[in-house]
Amino acid sequence: MVSTYSQITIHTVFAVKHRKNFIIKEWRDELHKYITGIINNKGSRSLAVGGWLDHIHILFGMPVTTCIADFMSALKSNSSKWINEQQFLKEPFQWQAGYGAFSYARSQRDVVINYIMKQEEHHKGKTFKEEYLKMLIDFDVRYNDKYLFEFYD
Repeated sequence: MVSTYSQITIHTVFAVKHRKNFIIKEWRDELHKYITGIINNKGSRSLAVGGWLDHIHILFGMPVTTCIADFMSALKSNSSKWINEQQFLKEPFQWQAGYGAFSYARSQRDVVINYIMKQEEHHKGKTFKEEYLKMLIDFDVRYNDKYLFEFYD
């Protein structure tokens, strides 16, 4: 029997609704582990999960059994449900609509993993808006400011 094989490495970025600094150190690692579980349970391979107070970066092997939109919808809805069930916050948690998705070659994985795992250090000198716009520009993604994440200076 013939099978389908692929190696598609995707880096996604998504943000907390209203860009609130909700993802605090006390439970950030638990969230990253939970997201890793979602990724693995969806037939993918988690390579790195990291982020900062108001956004998440994920690097994973994209499964051939689903499209990126369905994959991200399931990941965001399952993780926000889990955050609310854990009652980490006094108000309901939500992710912003949308995400950024960027593909990388296998040879670039280590650099991207390092970047994702050092988000706290990275954001001492750069805002999320600066980071995200640079990604869009570096990947030559056409965008309309009107449809970007909610950014607050």
